[in-house]
Amino acid sequence: MISGAPASGKGTQCELIVQKYGLVHISTGDLLRSEVAAGSEIGNQAKEYMNSGRLVPDEVVTAMVIGRLSQEDAKEKGWLLDGFPRSFAQAQSLEKMKIRPDVFIVLDVPDEILIDRCVGRRLDPETGKIYHIKNFPPETEEVKARLITRPDDTEEKVKSRLQIYKQNVEAIVSTYSDLLKKIDGNRPKDVIFGEISSLLLEVQKEKETRKSGKFAVVLE
Repeated sequence: MISGAPASGKGTQCELIVQKYGLVHISTGDLLRSEVAAGSEIGNQAKEYMNSGRLVPDEVVTAMVIGRLSQEDAKEKGWLLDGFPRSFAQAQSLEKMKIRPDVFIVLDVPDEILIDRCVGRRLDPETGKIYHIKNFPPETEEVKARLITRPDDTEEKVKSRLQIYKQNVEAIVSTYSDLLKKIDGNRPKDVIFGEISSLLLEVQKEKETRKSGKFAVVLE
């Protein structure tokens, strides 16, 4: 389980973890869209809420996640949960099903750094590439001239998202306090991944000692 606020670099670490360890990446957002597109019973339930702009209830999201975790590839390869659980009820639902991650990693980045990363981001509408006015400026003046700020990257909205993120983490941390590992996320991505890899290697050795199977990791 790995948790990271907006612009913490969680997405990058997800990709690196999946590439190195071959885990099944389970994103609740992707899962919702897939179930809706497939026209499944649970997808149709979710669609009603999504179309009306309401949040999909915990029980619907939880049912989808548990269903995906029960598939053979997740059992054989291990899994990486992205965006779940986000509430105490969701975490407890997994506990009741005896579904538990091996480690809960929190990418710790100061708020002011996160805000700067978000507010300084710029999008190239032609290529979809993301730049940062200070940390990753565009290659040419032509590209610079067409960059736009995404609607969600205003300081006010970023602060709101950070508050929601903190509430989500606070809601589930009691369930996974014995698995919690904080990692400094204000460093180069390779350095961060090196520490995560070392941690996962320790977990893997422990699991091999217990002969208990594959990784189970959650990204909030």
